[in-house]
Amino acid sequence: MNRIPAFVDILINTFTTLITQFIDFVPRIIGAAFIIAVGFGVAKALSILVSKVLARVGFNRIGDRLTEIDFIKRLKTEIKLSEIVAKILYYFVLLIFLMAATETLGVSAITEMVKSLVDFIPRLIAAAIMLQVGVLVADALKGAVVTLCQSFNIASGKLLGMIVFFFFLIITLISALGQAGINTELLESSFNLLIGGVIFAFAIGYGFASRDVMANILSSFYSKNRFYEGQTIRVGEAKGTIIRIDNTSLTLQTGDTVTIIPLQSLQSHNVEVFK
Repeated sequence: MNRIPAFVDILINTFTTLITQFIDFVPRIIGAAFIIAVGFGVAKALSILVSKVLARVGFNRIGDRLTEIDFIKRLKTEIKLSEIVAKILYYFVLLIFLMAATETLGVSAITEMVKSLVDFIPRLIAAAIMLQVGVLVADALKGAVVTLCQSFNIASGKLLGMIVFFFFLIITLISALGQAGINTELLESSFNLLIGGVIFAFAIGYGFASRDVMANILSSFYSKNRFYEGQTIRVGEAKGTIIRIDNTSLTLQTGDTVTIIPLQSLQSHNVEVFK
């Protein structure tokens, strides 16, 4: 019979503990809600103020410069840096107040999670700045390559410029991800393998493509002292007077026509010289 009063006492003690803990927790909930409400107000006010100040000082010109880049222009995206910075500041301030609210509640797990987010935002900002500068530098390098190729009359200047642009952009993107705290070892190794394969394929292709050019250049060293302008020669079926010799070819005046002969033909064909 003594078990029933003891069971009743246990229930009473349990409910009393629950009520006591709830009474202690209610003020903390109210305090946390108040802190979050104040945080929303402060974050909103600061974001509006920063957005207007940055817009007035011309900070959006950098975004306009980014929008002019061909790669970003194709995305049809309008970049307003003042609004982006204001939005980041809004969430950063809000997270700080949220961390203070979770500390008031005494929930350590949520507090640590919010703290990790607060610590991540500065790294994210640094990575975004690095990526933005990288895009501008990549576009400047692209323009320099295109201009240089045009000055040397290289037809594939735009293609080389795009290759340089994306090459530097990928390097910047990997560096930015590393700055944000993301492990980029797999990306770096994959990128290195890709670049190595492209360079190897380009070297082989260029070697085959330039084989005849190199043969003509080497032939010029053997032929420059044996042939001269004004000399009459026959190479194969072509007979005429030499009117020009450069590093890769020889030009013959053959009657009313002009015949251009690769210099390597002077090594692989019989050449008759008429005095």
